[in-house]
Amino acid sequence: MRLSFFLALSMLLASAPAAVAEDVNRLLERVDDLMRGDSSQGRMTMRVKTKRFEREMTLESWSKGSEKSLIRILEPVKERGTATLKVGDKIWNYLPKIDRTIKVPGSMMSGSWMGSHFTNDDLVQESRYSEDFDCTLAGDEEDWSVTCIPHEDAPVVWGRVLLVLSKSDELPREARFFDEDGELIRTMLYDDVRSVGSRKFPTRLRAIPADEPGEFTEIVYADLEFDVDLDDRLFSLQSLKR
Repeated sequence: MRLSFFLALSMLLASAPAAVAEDVNRLLERVDDLMRGDSSQGRMTMRVKTKRFEREMTLESWSKGSEKSLIRILEPVKERGTATLKVGDKIWNYLPKIDRTIKVPGSMMSGSWMGSHFTNDDLVQESRYSEDFDCTLAGDEEDWSVTCIPHEDAPVVWGRVLLVLSKSDELPREARFFDEDGELIRTMLYDDVRSVGSRKFPTRLRAIPADEPGEFTEIVYADLEFDVDLDDRLFSLQSLKR
């Protein structure tokens, strides 16, 4: 299971001083690598709150690079074994109650994933801030603010992303996602920073939709390990059903 996922424009990166350009590139490469790693394995709780319902699930996830991920529900018991496999830009869901694997069609990519405020399209996003955006850097005494505009040919659905990073540890605090008309669509909050192996990592993420006050999806990591040895066979349709 890709998460990204995180001021007014002042100047284009191409015209910024070299030192500033180096700073913003370094910050964004750090964010890209922090949120991914070469591989990962973890267990987390996902809580979804909407006007109609609240639900909580315990999930186990594995990922390899930005191309492969597997997420399986452990609890509640009635949904145990339900799983999602992502390979490249393709997604499959396995439903144990009917013992059926379903490939998610392109027309459903904007649909909700597991009833959350994340979409199927969020799962397959493979963009990197350091490669797919032109970015400008600003800041105050405590935080960096990075405004990111996607390249025209980048695989990005957003018109603009505003990242807020703490100057003390250079970790993300917040990301605001805007559409092409400049309207805020979603805010992502990052907190509860803990040591995960050799790195510090925000272990609680909360996605807040701008058009639904009071609603959110929150993911809290209980266990997380990066750069683990994972067999490619884990990311297969056969493994999806196990």
